[in-house]
Order: sequence, then structure tokens, then C-alpha cells
Amino acid sequence: MSPKPYSIATLGGDGTGPEVVAQAVKVLHAVAAKFNLKFTLTPLDYNGDRYLKTGVTLTDEELEGLKKFDSILLGAIGHTDIKPGIVEKGILLKIRFGLDQYVNLRPVKLYPNVDTPLKHKTAKDIDYVVIRENSGGLYTGSGGVSMKGTTHEVAVQNMIYTWHQVERCVRFAFEYTRQRKAAGYPGKLTLCGKSNVLNYVFDLWERAMKEVGKDFPDIQTDYVHVDAMCIYMIDCPEKFDVIVTENLFGDIITDLAAITQGGLGVSPGGNINPQGVSMFEPIGGTAPAFTGLNQINPLAAIGSASLMLAHLGEKTAAAAVDQAIANTILTMKSMAAGQMGMSTTEVGDRVASEINLIKI
Repeated sequence: MSPKPYSIATLGGDGTGPEVVAQAVKVLHAVAAKFNLKFTLTPLDYNGDRYLKTGVTLTDEELEGLKKFDSILLGAIGHTDIKPGIVEKGILLKIRFGLDQYVNLRPVKLYPNVDTPLKHKTAKDIDYVVIRENSGGLYTGSGGVSMKGTTHEVAVQNMIYTWHQVERCVRFAFEYTRQRKAAGYPGKLTLCGKSNVLNYVFDLWERAMKEVGKDFPDIQTDYVHVDAMCIYMIDCPEKFDVIVTENLFGDIITDLAAITQGGLGVSPGGNINPQGVSMFEPIGGTAPAFTGLNQINPLAAIGSASLMLAHLGEKTAAAAVDQAIANTILTMKSMAAGQMGMSTTEVGDRVASEINLIKI
């Protein structure tokens, strides 16, 4: 039987992004050989270096061209020689918004042999998923400034949500929670908000939860204020299965969660459009201090490739990558860059070799 083909755009991006994407690609080649798959990988130079040379971030034509791919694998966007926000908005956010990747998916999983700053917590206690709404809220840039530079300056940033945006994110969260329940998880969906202050926005979110929840009577639901969420994620992370929240809160709590699972080096993420093209990326930044040193941890990028495989329907291959990551971690000294006991390329080699050893 001919291998199943997938067309993947790879965007190394800036800083250490190309280094970690190279290791994820290495693992995809091992997966292709193991599971009779075919990946047509197209590297694209949408990054800060190109912007410095040409003044171009991402054109509308290039954005349209991304729609022909089955998926996108991204390293990191952000350049030390460019004012913060220019390439992040011009490339990363333009892709997210332009391809309507309205769900940001971030698993929070502590692997065995990974240190966590949470006292007495182990791998069985930290294994949940945060689903962040990715298209609305404060990130849409609605607002403005008047009388700038005076003592009467006024700055306004609006948190805007429509029923459509919230309902589709909540529905995805319920469906994802049901899938996890089928795999043995509790089947519990928690809404993280701030209804006592942002009462207009989270009244909408709570009503959407109740309305969509009618279609999912098998799923438990509850609500936690975002400030309390920050406490519980440290004190009792085992109480969570799936968390759904708005854009800004999701951005903040997933960085907190990443530290509890061992740091940004092992934290993968996905920007999902269930009906379109999705993009997968490690949630850490460009780590410019480690660029070119072959010391950055590529596991988050490899884990993002695993999320991509699962999204494409290749769940057996995705599970194999996850197991290969776990096996590799057992041989590493640390998850921190420069302290792993292996180089970046050696970690990628080890994961790829573990793929070959897994029995299916």
C-alpha cells in the first residue's frame, strides 16, 4: 500500500526555532518510515531575518498560500534586532487570525524523570489540557489612545467576544474532553474566567457552557476564577482534566503551567482550525542566548509534531512519538538548555531511534 501523503509547511522562524524544528523534522522522517506515511515538507523563510532584508513580514498572497498545506510546523517568531511586536503580529498573529486558528491547545503533562517545582507532585498529578480561545478578547487590538504624552492621556483596550467565537471554542472543548474521557480521563471541563469583574464577557461564556453542555450530558463542568486557578494549578493540579478559557487568561496560565511540567523546553502547543489548516509550535520563545550553540531543548517542538500527527488523525504515530519522548527523557539530566547532558541534535537522534524501537 502506498504511503499516506501529508503536505507540511515548516517555518523555522527566528533564534533557536530552526534548530528545534530540524529535530522535529528528523522525528517525522522516523515516523514516516515506521508507520508508512509520507510527509512532503516545504521550508518557508517567514522570519525576522527576511524582514530585516526586505521589510516584508507575511504578505496576503503568502498567507493564502499556506491554505494549500495539511498543516504547519513552526519554531518561534521574534528577533532581537526588531522592535517587539512587528514580526510577532506580522507573521505569527497574522497566520493565527488569517487561518482562523481559533483554538490554542496546550497539554500540561509532567513526564517521569522531569523535575517540577511543585512539592510532592508527580507525573500522575499533572496531566491536563488547557484550551485557550485564540481569535478574540484583548488580542484583537480594539481600542486606542487619546491625548498621548500628556497628563490626561487615556489608553483603552477592549475585550471583545461574540457568541460565535465563544460557542465554537466551548464546543471544541467539550468534544476534546469527551475524547479524553474515552481514553480513561475523568471527563471534566472547567471554565476559567473572572465573572465577578468581567461580568459581561463571562456571562456570555457561562451561558455558552450551559447551552453547549446540553449536547454533552456525560461531561462534568465547573467554574474557577482565574486568580483561584493560579492557586489550584500550584496547590492541586490533579483536580483538572480540561480547562477552557479566554485568550489573555489562557496565555498567562499556560506559561505558569509550563513551569510545573518542567519548563518551556517540554511544552508543546497547537493553533487549531478544526475545519482548516492548523499550526503547531513549542510555547517557548526564540531563546536568542542559545542560538547556534546546539544546546536548546527540542522536545517541545517534537511534542508539537506529535500533536500535529494526532490532529491529522495519525493517533498511533502520535502516541509513539509521545512514548519516544518519555523514553528519551529518562536518559536526560535536565530539561534546561545547556544542562541536558545531550546536545540538541543528540536529543533529536535519540527520539528518532526510540521511534524505531517501539513495537506496534
